[in-house]
Amino acid sequence: MSRARATSIGFLAVLLWALLALFTVGSAPVPPLQLNAICFAIGGAIGLLWVAATGEARMLMRVPLRVYAFGTAGLFGYHALYFSALRLAPAAEAGLIAYLWPLLIVLFSGLLPGERLRAGHVIGALAGFAGAALIVARGAVGFDGTALPGYGLALLCALTWSSYSVLSRRLGAIPTASVAVFCLATAAMSLPLHLALEETVWPIGTAGWFNVLALGLGPVGLAFYVWDIGVKRGDIQMLGVASYAAPLLSTLALVAAGIATPTPTLAAAAVLITGGAALAARASARLPQT
Repeated sequence: MSRARATSIGFLAVLLWALLALFTVGSAPVPPLQLNAICFAIGGAIGLLWVAATGEARMLMRVPLRVYAFGTAGLFGYHALYFSALRLAPAAEAGLIAYLWPLLIVLFSGLLPGERLRAGHVIGALAGFAGAALIVARGAVGFDGTALPGYGLALLCALTWSSYSVLSRRLGAIPTASVAVFCLATAAMSLPLHLALEETVWPIGTAGWFNVLALGLGPVGLAFYVWDIGVKRGDIQMLGVASYAAPLLSTLALVAAGIATPTPTLAAAAVLITGGAALAARASARLPQT
């Protein structure tokens, strides 16, 4: 597989993640842990088909247990927080806060050995968090205390995925098929927690089931496999820059579906968060490559 083709495949993950908020809203009123269990079971099934097609079952036996634990914790934590955030706060606003993860990845990676932060990283961080603050304050119109828990979970969501992504660099290369184990283990963790903490609520009608299946097949399924191919075999810098488009695309999808209203506050927050992340990416691109 060529580098350009792998990069193109990896970019599919960004497009799929842009639909995560839209499908999550459409899956209501399914509770977060139940949604985790269903979607990751579907995503794991995709992985089993992958393993059967590529014959990588034996390679999975060589993956250290700590890698499986780490990957499962990352997927489980991110999506449990994300689904919960979108149940407790407006979808567009919570989604934008959650999509601070590309910017946080740039900032955290700048603290790794051999890396350093530039002024662009700091300015980009300030712009991104200004956008998040604008969302929480709702354009200085009034503080919406009822949505605060959802906003807080969205911020934890961004911290979880960015930490997971940066720390993944230190684990070495693992086969893409291992993502299937991450998904299945996440589903297995979510089910007993759902039964203990939540009331089972199934999707409503055909539209509800469509959104749940779409989540499992796309943003919470195929996206992880194509992203793995992209970051391992493609141009990871190009993919990192492309991921900064996810928050804007996600918001546009919600607006197009009539779920979010294109207010000036929302537009300003999208520009600040996306622009701040792009500025930080530019600063990273100017650093000498080792």
